[in-house]
Parts: sequence; structure tokens; C-alpha cells
Amino acid sequence: YTSAYAEFNDENYEQAAAEFLKAETQYPSSQWAADALVMAAYSQYLDGDFAGAILATDRFMRFHPGHADVPYVMYLRGMCYYRQVSDVRREPGMSAYALQQFQTLTKRFPRSPYAKNAQNKIIILKNYIAGKVMYSARNDMHKENWTSAINRLQSVIQDAQETAMTPEALYRLTECYTAIGLPE
Repeated sequence: YTSAYAEFNDENYEQAAAEFLKAETQYPSSQWAADALVMAAYSQYLDGDFAGAILATDRFMRFHPGHADVPYVMYLRGMCYYRQVSDVRREPGMSAYALQQFQTLTKRFPRSPYAKNAQNKIIILKNYIAGKVMYSARNDMHKENWTSAINRLQSVIQDAQETAMTPEALYRLTECYTAIGLPE
């Protein structure tokens, strides 16, 4: 554990994560096991190994569900997904995972020090997901696939009213209905 911290302080995050995981697996019932998992996940996060960090957070949640660091681990897991969110032209899978993780965190631990930041990330992610739907709706409109565009736009209006995309969705929905001959 001490050598893992030395590697961490030297910013050798990959080696630090390996050492922390080794400490946790060799001494799973020690007082340092939970902390070693948290530090392993954080080291992997800093190293950009988001999949490894997610696995470490899963292991932590499975073996230490009542630990005081659960809010932080949930936040770290959400950040692993959040950092993998790409532009709106791609699948929104990571943003949906991040959104779910941050919503769970704010629901279970509303007074944790991570809840406010998670709430801000929720707003960003909802706008991002609505932006993805709007991008697809615009493509449908360009291809004159009015039914699909209408369905997508209605989903933004119904499911993402608090986002910045709602006014445009209403405008585009009016365009779609006008294009199919329903101007009322």
C-alpha cells in the first residue's frame, strides 16, 4: 500500500493502480482494502483507463456497500462515463450511463459533497442527449422522413422539457406538420 502511494505521488498511475489492486487482493479483509480499491479506481481514472476504473468501482460497491466512500465512488464511476461522452453524431450510450449514475448519486446521497457537481452534470447530459435526438430529427427532416422526425421531436418535448432543445423542437415540429399538410 505504501509503495502504491509512492507510485501515485510520482504520477505513475498505471503502476499505482496495479499496486493498489495487489494490496487489496492480497489483504481483502484488512482495514486498507476498501481504500486500496478507491485509490486503484482513482489512479486508473487519472491514467485514462476508464474501463479499469469502472471495474474497480464495481468491485468496491460489491464488497463495501456501506462504506463512507460510496458517494465518491459513485461520482467517480459517473465521471468515468462522462469523460467518454463523444459528439452528438455518435451513440449516446456513455451519456446515458453517466446520467443514470449521477441521478442515482443525487437521489441516494443528496447531501454529499459530490451531489451539487453531479446535479450540474445531469443538466449538461440531459441537454446533450436531447441534442443527439435533435440531430437525428434534423437528419430525418432532411430526408423527408416526417414520421420519424415527428416522433423524435415529440420525445424531446415530452422527455426533455427542461433542456435548451425544447424551443427548437417545437419549431421543427411545426415545420414537420406543415410539410405533411397539417398546418393547424
